[in-house]
Amino acid sequence: MEILYNIFIDPFVQMVVLPDFFLQVIWEGFVAGVLYALIALGFVLIFKASGVFNFAQGIMVVFAALSLVGLTEAGVPVYVSLALCIGIMFLLAYGVERLVLKPLVNQPDIILFMATIGLTFFLIGLGETIFGGEPKTMVTEELGLPTGSTAFDVAGGIVILQHLDIAAATIALMMVALLGFFFSKTRIGRALRAVADSHKAALSVGISLEQIWVIVWFAAGIVALVTGIMWGARSDVSFALQIIAFKALPVLILGGFTSIPGAIVGGLIIGIGEKIGEIYWGPLLGSGIESWLAYLIALVFLLFRPQGLFGEKIIERV
Repeated sequence: MEILYNIFIDPFVQMVVLPDFFLQVIWEGFVAGVLYALIALGFVLIFKASGVFNFAQGIMVVFAALSLVGLTEAGVPVYVSLALCIGIMFLLAYGVERLVLKPLVNQPDIILFMATIGLTFFLIGLGETIFGGEPKTMVTEELGLPTGSTAFDVAGGIVILQHLDIAAATIALMMVALLGFFFSKTRIGRALRAVADSHKAALSVGISLEQIWVIVWFAAGIVALVTGIMWGARSDVSFALQIIAFKALPVLILGGFTSIPGAIVGGLIIGIGEKIGEIYWGPLLGSGIESWLAYLIALVFLLFRPQGLFGEKIIERV
């Protein structure tokens, strides 16, 4: 009975007895969830345009952040470095379209997926050659990102909000809203949706696959740059960040691989869920469950709703 109480009752009792601590956990999970959603957004952009899961999105986050830090360490002013990083992301998008996607048009999706794996290891090797393998510190103050914190009195306790976390959540939500508007209201966004529905139909009405793929990979590169800055500001910039990017996979499973709102909802579910699980159930199940709880949640969704909350159900007639 004591074991059952500790597992099923005691965590909820703690949430009620210490509401300030519970709100602190919710806030930390919210910030992480929004940043997970931002990472997932990069995957969604490319999947919507090509139907391919871009395995390289995680290393794109690292490479963009390392490029920014490396340029500033070389003496380039920070905002010039930021502009140069945007240019680097465009060159990467153009190179991927020219050297990877164009030669593999109409090939099976698994071929394109394997190509993104190859791109991942190429960027890892290139990044280590140029920037080295040591963790680097993000130029937080130079970028004008806020520091410090604000404390609020809640139910006799204190909830502390880091200004950097507030900025990260705000910027991530603005980025998601901007891309949502881009997809739904602009001509390029409508063309991208047409390409996602059918490459051949899009070509028949004069839509250029090459231009769309460059645009969508460039947009994913911008998302990777913003993600790298935000995650790098909260920790160090290192190749370990690409592991965090893989948290986008359970986010995509929950929200659906083609849904921008799904990326937001899935990110929040994963972010808040893993923080609550780690704090309240972690001591009972062994520390470190935050590293695998997201994948367990995704597995449950795969069993009951494999298309995700906002994904389209695929019906194949045979």
